[in-house]
Amino acid sequence: MTVKIIAIDACTGCESCVDACPCEVLEVKDEKVVIVQVDECVDCGACVEECPNDVLEVEE
Repeated sequence: MTVKIIAIDACTGCESCVDACPCEVLEVKDEKVVIVQVDECVDCGACVEECPNDVLEVEE
């Protein structure tokens, strides 16, 4: 499993997901979320829960 971006157009760059991620897997670049270290993802779902726009999901 890993985190996946499912609705990039809905991303506002608020950084809620970045702040919630304990593994520093995500960054915001050009006002959109980017997965920068997918191999470090522990599938905790913290980023998904914090995103107000349902941009992310944990893929099984």
